[in-house]
Amino acid sequence: MCRLFALHAGTNVVTATFWLLDAPDNLDAQSRRNPDGTGLGVFDGRGCPELRKQPIAAWQDRDFATEAHDMTGTTFVAHVRYATTGAHDVVNTHPFLQDERIFAHNGVVEGLDVLDERLRELGTADLVLGQTDSERVFALITASIRARGGDVPAGLVDAMQWLAANVPIYAVNVLLSTATDVWALRYPEPNELYMLDRRECPPAARFHLRTNRIRAQSEQLDTCSSVVFASEPMDDDPRWRLIAPGELVHVDAALKVSCDVVLPDPPRHQLSHDDLSSAAQAAQHTSAR
Repeated sequence: MCRLFALHAGTNVVTATFWLLDAPDNLDAQSRRNPDGTGLGVFDGRGCPELRKQPIAAWQDRDFATEAHDMTGTTFVAHVRYATTGAHDVVNTHPFLQDERIFAHNGVVEGLDVLDERLRELGTADLVLGQTDSERVFALITASIRARGGDVPAGLVDAMQWLAANVPIYAVNVLLSTATDVWALRYPEPNELYMLDRRECPPAARFHLRTNRIRAQSEQLDTCSSVVFASEPMDDDPRWRLIAPGELVHVDAALKVSCDVVLPDPPRHQLSHDDLSSAAQAAQHTSAR
């Protein structure tokens, strides 16, 4: 399963260090179950987005497993890809950028021919540069936001409702960020997505979160408020909360958090694990910790 991570520090500009594969030394033993690409997105203090993406699989480069990136900004989005659709290429590597918004996704969406036709109707097919279901989903969201005059949550929900009604879905977990706001959506139930509210941290609470795939640390965030989203709890903090299926979480520039179940019903064409291809099935079970 692709791994998601997002951090929002409000208006505070902080420096964080990220490792996108904190794997054991024996890469040969891990073989091709290692990720197929990793990426980091950040909004800097001026609200400008930057993406750093690498499509190479970890087993092809031993240095990849220990490479870290220092990035400075207010909002960070990280993604570790397990390819089920699309080649190992930078255009298929998350996160993606459209209309000054950063997007990352995990899950499986099928019926891509139907989705492609919808994008042609809406005029955003040209935004899809690669072959992934994820970039297509983002282009649909972008079209819906444009049609609603820039209303991000309304566009996001409308796009997801269209997907739920028209194409087969296993899971569509979404992280969507502007320069000031972050939205996280879990839909429907198969893939988990967690939130950690660090707006009121106890004294000397270290910001050092890790799994076997993503690790983040920042001395500034030891004392600075933030909200974190991740595919699994990254430490033993009891405040990690599993987002409910269909729940949309919004964090604004003031770090105000609002939550609403916007998709209470399952997709019309809900895929089970047995419906997935062998590659997609294998990806869903990749251990994260």
